[in-house]
Amino acid sequence: MSLEIVKPSSDHIFNISTPEEFKQVTLAIFRYQATENEVYRNYLKALKINPESVLELEQIPFLPIEFFKTHEISIESGIKNQESSISDLSSQISILFKSSGTTGMIPSKHYVKDVSVYKKSYRKGFEHFYGNMEEYCILALLPSYLERKDSSLVYMADDLIKKSKHFQSGFYLHNYEELISVLKQVEQKKQKTILLGVTYALLDLAELNFTHERGSRALLRNTIIMETGGMKGKRKEMVREELHAVLCNGFGVDSIHSEYSMTELLSQAYSRGNGIFYCPPWMKVMIRDTNDPFSFLSQNKTGGINVIDLANINSCSFIATQDLGKCFADDSFEVLGRFDNSDIRGCNMLIQ
Repeated sequence: MSLEIVKPSSDHIFNISTPEEFKQVTLAIFRYQATENEVYRNYLKALKINPESVLELEQIPFLPIEFFKTHEISIESGIKNQESSISDLSSQISILFKSSGTTGMIPSKHYVKDVSVYKKSYRKGFEHFYGNMEEYCILALLPSYLERKDSSLVYMADDLIKKSKHFQSGFYLHNYEELISVLKQVEQKKQKTILLGVTYALLDLAELNFTHERGSRALLRNTIIMETGGMKGKRKEMVREELHAVLCNGFGVDSIHSEYSMTELLSQAYSRGNGIFYCPPWMKVMIRDTNDPFSFLSQNKTGGINVIDLANINSCSFIATQDLGKCFADDSFEVLGRFDNSDIRGCNMLIQ
């Protein structure tokens, strides 16, 4: 008897509250994508995997992330979203996101059939970790990304800025003095603020030391410094401990927050310090054996990072990344670097 193929709704995905719920929704999405995603379906056939035999998360094959460079990873055209009414369909907008990279690298492409799912993912993810976004002033220092029109990070930051409703929220390119002035103003008002920045730009800003005319360093007590990773060839790579120490000293903060995501994912994990990341309830990291990509490692052991991102319902929710890391007992994880000979791309964490 074959298993029923039903596409879970976004309500199911973004209202998961227990591990058992996560498992059931994940298996439902696996069966759906194993049927409706041509690339993933062929990948399973090549592995001689019968989707009906997959009953546990550890049995799900993860698609190597390199496929996003060479194939369109999406459900087949003509598939209708069963949760949508006719009036809803008019508001669904597809979009193509591309990864950043140095000259000569082939970018990854993520064909997002319904951008409203992406919006729901990053909005609910932000609120899960930081609360009501309307309470924040959002300052985005993303010069390398702003020069592109196909960055998922810029799309997210732009929406968060608009949702924050704070009159000083906005993007900054190279106008560091203006940004410093705004940071001083929001600090004086004790306004909750997030400065989201690409790593090299945050280092440039930190080196200015926020020095006042009298020579004292301004301390940021109400501002979260959040780095997205990425030197973009502007600076030498640094280990996380060294980088965060420099940023903490430059900005006068106790810890540096981080965001872990990438073009191929529609969800974000966040770290509030020390490089330890936590996933929202619809996302999970598993660590594969570097010598056997179909086996998983126990806690505290280093291996390849596999990501289940249920927000990727219209592409592929099971991605084998080129990042190295380890998981811990509370389902948090740490990123330790990248595999040799793999591309270094934006919106990843740092090489250690």
